[in-house]
Amino acid sequence: MHPISLTAETLFKIGPLPVTNTLFTSWIVVILLIILATVLSRSIKKNAGKAPGKLQNATESAMDLFLDFMSNIAGDRATAIKFLPVCGTIFFFILFSNWLGILPGVGSLGFYHLEEGHKVFVPFFRSVNSDINSTLALALVVVTLSHIVGFVVIGAKKHISKFIQLSSPINFAVGLLEIISELSRIVSLSFRLFGNVFAGEVLMVIITFLVPYVIPIPFLGLEIFVGFIQALIFATLAMMYLAAATHSHESEH
Repeated sequence: MHPISLTAETLFKIGPLPVTNTLFTSWIVVILLIILATVLSRSIKKNAGKAPGKLQNATESAMDLFLDFMSNIAGDRATAIKFLPVCGTIFFFILFSNWLGILPGVGSLGFYHLEEGHKVFVPFFRSVNSDINSTLALALVVVTLSHIVGFVVIGAKKHISKFIQLSSPINFAVGLLEIISELSRIVSLSFRLFGNVFAGEVLMVIITFLVPYVIPIPFLGLEIFVGFIQALIFATLAMMYLAAATHSHESEH
C-alpha cells in the first residue's frame, strides 16, 4: 500500500508555479465540463424548433429540479436564477471532481522519484478536493463573491454596516461577531469538503489494500453518494451566502 499523503504531490513546475496532481486533475475536470457543456449546447441548437431528444429532456429536467431546490434556499425564484450559474458551476465542478477521484487509476498510476535517498511514489491523478488548497480556494471564491454582491446590490455603506457599527458598544460587538462569522464560513466550507473527501480516499485505499475484490464495491457506491451530497451541500451554502448578501442589515432586523 502506498503511503497516504496529506498534501498534494508536485508533478512538474511551470516557471516558479508547482503543478500538483490535484491541480492537474482539476484541469481535466474543467476540460470535461467544457466538452459536456459544448455538446449539450450544440444539441439544443440542433434541435431548435424540434422535439427535444432524450439527452436534452434529461438535462432540462435535472436543471428544473436543481432550480426548484435552490429557489427554496434563496427564498424566491428570481434570486435563485440570478445566482444559478455560479452555484451550478460550483456544484458540477465539485461533483465531477469527487466522482473522478474514485475512478480506477486515480491515485495508483504514477511514478517514483528519489527524495532524501528514498523512493517516493507520486500519483499522476488525485481527487481534487482531497487537497485543502483546492477547497480553500472554492470557499474564498464563494465568500469573496458574496461580499461583491453585497456591495453591488445594497451598496457599500449598508454592506459595511453589517460588520462595522459604532452607534453603540453592543452594535460594535455584534459587528465583530459578524466578522468572525465570515471567517468561520471560509473555514467550515473548506474543511467540511476536504475532510469528507480525504477521509473517503483514505477509507478506499485501506479497504482496497486489505480486501481488494468484492468488499470495496459497496464502499464505491457510498463514495458516489457522498460525492453528490458534498457537492450539493457546498452549492446550497453558496446560494445561502449569496442570497443573504442581497439583504441589508436593517432589513434583517
